[in-house]
Amino acid sequence: MSTLLFLHGVGGGHAAWDRQLPYFARRGHRVLAWDQPGYGGTEPVEPYDLEQVAAALKRHIGGEPAILVGHSMGGFVAQEAYARFPDCIRALVLCFTRAAFGGSGSDFARQFIAARIAPLDEGRTMAEIAAQLMPAMRGTRSDPAGLALAERVMAAVPPEIYRKAVRLLTTFDRRAQLADIRVPTLLVAGSDDRIAPAAAMERMAQKIPGAEYVLLEGCGHLGPMDQPDPFNEALAQFLERHKP
Repeated sequence: MSTLLFLHGVGGGHAAWDRQLPYFARRGHRVLAWDQPGYGGTEPVEPYDLEQVAAALKRHIGGEPAILVGHSMGGFVAQEAYARFPDCIRALVLCFTRAAFGGSGSDFARQFIAARIAPLDEGRTMAEIAAQLMPAMRGTRSDPAGLALAERVMAAVPPEIYRKAVRLLTTFDRRAQLADIRVPTLLVAGSDDRIAPAAAMERMAQKIPGAEYVLLEGCGHLGPMDQPDPFNEALAQFLERHKP
């Protein structure tokens, strides 16, 4: 029985995977959705960087190698963990994500941080930010319930952890390690995803030996919440092809 460990995005939490956990549990998998340090009442780490977050994930995995399913920021963490602890990981599923953010000192990174943090500095709540941000991330064929779920999940993220996680994103770069990945890997992209564009994800897949690539038409960055049924089917087929 394989263990599927689901890793959420920056505006997420374990509840972001509510449409996946029952589905894969019924198919005989052991399913877990973690809360990254500081999310969902878990203890934060200091410094709040990729090294410490990846170490926390390794402790969460335990002794048996797991299949990591990472959405957006969760895809960053999955890649980081594989680069540091490859023996802990049996397969990777990288969803609506990238191999790098762009460098913490880049103009893009500075603008991204400012845009995401400014509403908090202005006194807006996480619920208000979610209501503004999440609709822009949906696709043209979105499940309406997915947007509502995404907004509820983001509203529960502690503001101080959101600030730290946004900055953490801008430090990620594992482009040079893509060719070193030696486990079965699936990349899932959305045709309407403007944050992790499908073309960039397809190029990423081409650099990972033997990687598989799936494009969900009409899907935005909310991914597993946006199109839960097609996403689940794509993941189920991958798992069937790579049974232990």
